Amino acid sequence: MAITKVWEVNKCERELADDYVFKVIYRCKGLDDGTEKARATGEVSLNKPSTLIPFADLTADQVIGWVKAKLDADNAGTVAGVEASLEAQIDALNTPSTAVGNPW
Repeated sequence: MAITKVWEVNKCERELADDYVFKVIYRCKGLDDGTEKARATGEVSLNKPSTLIPFADLTADQVIGWVKAKLDADNAGTVAGVEASLEAQIDALNTPSTAVGNPW
């Protein structure tokens, strides 16, 4: 069992006047041997930086970096917490502690 986490940007909200990205909706997928078994989604609001990168020049890696930095700075949903939650969900799926059914 190899659990990996993949961070993705779902949507960026920006001001058209200057391309300031003020909100990012993200998801983090938990993969077990390449199969998605859990997913977390959320959003972060970003402070306006002193220097803006043109929207067309942004990369997914840059924006994911902003999301992770904001999550860790806010301590509300740290990156480690999001990833640990996905691992726990996958562990629960792989080793269930309850079952439903009848004995007959």
